[in-house]
Amino acid sequence: MKMKRLGRTDMMVSELCLGTMTWGQQNTLEEGHAQMDWAQANGVNFFDVAEMYPSAPTADTCGRTEEIIGEWFTRSGKRADTILATKVAGPDEKLPWIRGGTSIFDSSNIRAAIEGSLRRLQTDYIDLYQLHWPDRGWTHFRKYGQTKANPDRGADRAETLDTLDALVKEGKIRAWGVSNDSPWGTMDWVRRCESTGKARIASIQNPYSLLNRVFDGGNAEISLNEDVSLLAYSPLAAGHLSGKYLNGQRPEGSRLALWPKRSGYTGENGVVATEKYVALAHKHGLDPSIMAHAFVYMQPFMTASIVGGTSIPQLEVALQATAVTLSDEVLAEIDVLHRLHTYPCP
Repeated sequence: MKMKRLGRTDMMVSELCLGTMTWGQQNTLEEGHAQMDWAQANGVNFFDVAEMYPSAPTADTCGRTEEIIGEWFTRSGKRADTILATKVAGPDEKLPWIRGGTSIFDSSNIRAAIEGSLRRLQTDYIDLYQLHWPDRGWTHFRKYGQTKANPDRGADRAETLDTLDALVKEGKIRAWGVSNDSPWGTMDWVRRCESTGKARIASIQNPYSLLNRVFDGGNAEISLNEDVSLLAYSPLAAGHLSGKYLNGQRPEGSRLALWPKRSGYTGENGVVATEKYVALAHKHGLDPSIMAHAFVYMQPFMTASIVGGTSIPQLEVALQATAVTLSDEVLAEIDVLHRLHTYPCP
């Protein structure tokens, strides 16, 4: 397993990061624990979670994923062997049970969030603490672009940074990062950190796959030149790039079967692009999932790819892909498809 440095910290993380958002909903506690055992046995030292998980939370399930991880730490005694990342939720009216759905990144909300996470995770520190999505009203990445000024609804960014810096000094977190953020948002944090000497932003967790390469357009250069590590999530575009949803298929228990409206790739453009990438993989004798995972691992600005699966065989495919180097011919054909289908989300 290849290990990479997380930002400018002293932490080395596996390039395959274990995603956990299905645990407590699509997966049981026992299945989550089996995945963590598998990960440790295969050189994966990096786990990613969030206070809101599982990914389609209800008032009853919210936070359950962190609890499952905490119970595994207690059972296995392997907390010190794990680089653990979790996240504080931003404002979301669809999550009223998380601090009223109005959680901005001020000191009171961040501190309330981390105390809850530490309790559920049965640990006294978080290795990487992330701002799950901007609190400033930035247009979501699926909307592809900023067309008006941000509404002034987020916390004072100086207060956010002061709080994160204080948590580092208190030993409650080792480093911090962002998620679902833009080039401006990321560089503004870099500027603030460097001008104040406060704890430096270490990472950005954004989607990255053959079907969603928005990161290429600005954030990639920041990751390369400013050492803000990309933690790429949804490398299979929510499972679409495996081909399992083509021809209207909805496998029982799959995300799209359970939540048919929670995908950005089911429109005509997404289906056409997926068909072409799957066909390209088959043309070259590749498993479509292997090709998709390998493409993400090969990006020079990528530190870790967050792989979540409801079964260990799905994780084993992602592990297998770490040893695959796509040929120049395959990469050239991927480039042709990308030019034709630059942004197949709706």
